[in-house]
Amino acid sequence: MLNLEQKLYQLIISRLDGEGLSSVPYQEQTVGLVKKGLGGFILFGGRKDEMKSFISMLQSVSEIPLFIASDIERGAGQQFEDATRFPFQMAVAAAIDRSKASDVKILRGAIRSIASEAIDTGINMPLIPVLDVNRNPDNPIICTRAFSDDPEEVAWFGKTYIEILEKAGLLSCAKHFPGHGDTAIDSHIALPVISKSLKDLADVDLLPFKEAIRAGVSSIMLGHLGIPSIDTPPASLSKKAIEYLLRQELGYEGLVMTDALNMSALKALGNVPAKCLNAGVDILLHPSDTDAAVEELKQAVASGEVEEVTIDTAVERILRYKKKVGAIHALPPHVESHAELSQTLFDKSVTLVKAAPGILPIKDMRNVSLVFAGDENLHGTSPLRGIFKGNYAITVGAGFKPAHEGQTHRSAPTSIFAVFTNVAAWRGSSGIRVEEIDAIKKLMCSSQNSIVISFGSPYVLRHFREADALIAAYDTAEQAQLSVMKCLKGELKFQGRLPVRL
Repeated sequence: MLNLEQKLYQLIISRLDGEGLSSVPYQEQTVGLVKKGLGGFILFGGRKDEMKSFISMLQSVSEIPLFIASDIERGAGQQFEDATRFPFQMAVAAAIDRSKASDVKILRGAIRSIASEAIDTGINMPLIPVLDVNRNPDNPIICTRAFSDDPEEVAWFGKTYIEILEKAGLLSCAKHFPGHGDTAIDSHIALPVISKSLKDLADVDLLPFKEAIRAGVSSIMLGHLGIPSIDTPPASLSKKAIEYLLRQELGYEGLVMTDALNMSALKALGNVPAKCLNAGVDILLHPSDTDAAVEELKQAVASGEVEEVTIDTAVERILRYKKKVGAIHALPPHVESHAELSQTLFDKSVTLVKAAPGILPIKDMRNVSLVFAGDENLHGTSPLRGIFKGNYAITVGAGFKPAHEGQTHRSAPTSIFAVFTNVAAWRGSSGIRVEEIDAIKKLMCSSQNSIVISFGSPYVLRHFREADALIAAYDTAEQAQLSVMKCLKGELKFQGRLPVRL
């Protein structure tokens, strides 16, 4: 029988940093939370084997199984060293034609690989899939994390992920209800407001979540989103969004968790944990201070703001799903390695959006100049630099600078513009600056042939319609860059399909 404090800790999934595991005080603090009855952890970073060992120890210390969650939309390699990095979800959708049995087989193999590495690490609650329908080209936090801007495509991919993850005994998580795809604001920074009618929400944003519920998704993550057509408070604090829309109208009976509570979208509001519970939330994800959140909830119970029966309902649901965690089983190995499956997806995802006759493949790499744009941190060590090392390469930013010291510019018949962008929390943008767009256009005018490649958001290509060729790669990973090079040389066919409208 749990006392009140233990129940309150059971409601919380706290942050665990792999980089902190070398610190004995950090380890002791973490074990202390487990002994207080903590519900679980969300994992970030570190080495896979070190995290696996530490999680195993924590599970042995905990009287109740811990939820071990992690954002592994791109596989365990998104978070941990020595694990396989898969492409963004949008790249997966570009690579896979669901009408082709051979493509579906590749997809299912990749999802099983992601599930297998999650299980091996000790993760039982992978926070996937992202079911947002990306309708805003300037979306700074979803963008390539979404499968598509087509709700039916998103629903099909999401359902496929959920069925495989759940069959493996994992607790899948559909996010970010009721839909974070039509915003231009990162909820890590401020509260996005979505001014849509309930009908528009139902026709587009809610469709993938309906399919996820039918597929048996174990948990649904609430976005910190202002949606006036539903309620005045943000969705993660809204009884109308949770109890009426999600529970009653959509018939969902699984776990409901908040998005991370350390995000700035809710910073102007007080008593957030209490308001979340009263709205119908089961799990409070990633508060800034776990002990402080529990103390705040204790006071809310003492004052009558939160009834203990509300806490009991959430804890009962949590404990019911924790029984399922014991059913996790190792998956049989694939014929292909996880790395091979990942590379297959990268290869198949490269999309030729446009090409003038005779531009591709490139027959002579010596007659090509290369221009890097976007985030220098993403292309500073690009393998493309080695391939084009005999040519002039510049970085577009505050000005132009040579990629190699002592270089002088020389014109070439073909100019390739490699634009690197990324989707990340707190970043605030998934595109490039106006100055960079103007600089690229100016250089394009002086080039005989121009090829623009997007490594990241495909939406940047809409700024360069006058280019002779446009290529979308959806990702900045080295695997994506090597896949593009194979396509440019004609060693590999362009196989990707554009999952969004530009």
